[in-house]
Parts: sequence; C-alpha cells; structure tokens
Amino acid sequence: MINQRILAHFHESAELKIQAASVMAQPIADAVELMFVALSNGNKILACGNGGSAADCQHFAAELVGRFERERLPLPALALTTDTSILTAIGNDYSYQEIFSKQVQAFGQSGDVLLALSTSGNSANVLAAVDVALEREMRVVALTGKGGGAIAARLTDADVHICVPHDRTARIQEVHLLTIHCLCDGIDVALFGGDAHD
Repeated sequence: MINQRILAHFHESAELKIQAASVMAQPIADAVELMFVALSNGNKILACGNGGSAADCQHFAAELVGRFERERLPLPALALTTDTSILTAIGNDYSYQEIFSKQVQAFGQSGDVLLALSTSGNSANVLAAVDVALEREMRVVALTGKGGGAIAARLTDADVHICVPHDRTARIQEVHLLTIHCLCDGIDVALFGGDAHD
C-alpha cells in the first residue's frame, strides 16, 4: 500500500514537471532577465515566503551569495525569513502580516527585485511585501500556484508571474524548487556566459 502511494507521488511530480515546462519556460526566462538586469546594475534580490516557501527563499539566497554550480563572485540576495528577532519583534509589536513588508521598506530600493513565494498566491504577509515593493519602484517575481490568487492581480506588466499549473501544495513546492534552480542557472549564464552544463 505505502509503495503504491510513493510511486503515485513520483509519477504525479514527474508528470507535472513535464506538463508545466512549456507553460513556465517563458516566464522563468523573463524572471532571469529581470534579475540579471537588477544584479548588473548593482541592485539586489530580496525573497519572502512562509513555511516551505521560506525555506525556498533561504535556498535561493544561499545559491546566489555562495554558489550554484560554478565558482564566481557572490551575488547580493537576502532571504527576509531568517532573522528571528526582526520577525518576532514585528509580529509582536505590529502584526504577522507586516513581517516582510517592513523589511522591504528597510532594505528595498528602486531597481531591486522582490522574489515573492506563495503556493496559493494569497499569503497576506507576502501580498503586503509585494505592495511595498511596487511602491518603492522595485520589480516583483512571484512564484505561485493555484491560479496565482491575489498576488497575481497585484502585479504590473513590468513584473513576472511564474504560476505552477496545479492545486496541490506539495507538487507546487516541488516545481518551485526546480524553478529556483533554473533561475540560478539562468542568472549565472547571463552574467558569466555558458559552461560545461550547456
């Protein structure tokens, strides 16, 4: 019984990735271009999300500040999910909805990019961060699923929406991780040229 469930998870995940590739390739490429331009101009990428998406933010920032698959100079990316003193102070003194938006106010500047992750597209604190980012003339790359929710409706034509065409959170998160790896690879190639993995 458990073996059948495991096989079903693998098959559903693999099938979604194949199906999603044609839908998601162009918005991922657009996001790479947006991030490449920001980094080339000396700007940075801020990332926010909750739960598994928070872990994805940290994963993304680690790949840029450290390295993805090649040796290169560190790139400026910051996960807004990691400083427990900031998160708990804002959550306690204001509200949980503001834990990311206040950090975007503090650290975000015109020309920066906000990577906003929400599998539903409806996370209130991520939505608040998107609003502040747009007010500060930052660009937004939103990673969502389930149609994109309220976040999709907030984005402008200058932003990028990467929406996983699925309704199951676990599957959306799996494709978000693959998308993050595509973004890291695309940024490296755009900044530093092709490599042995081409």
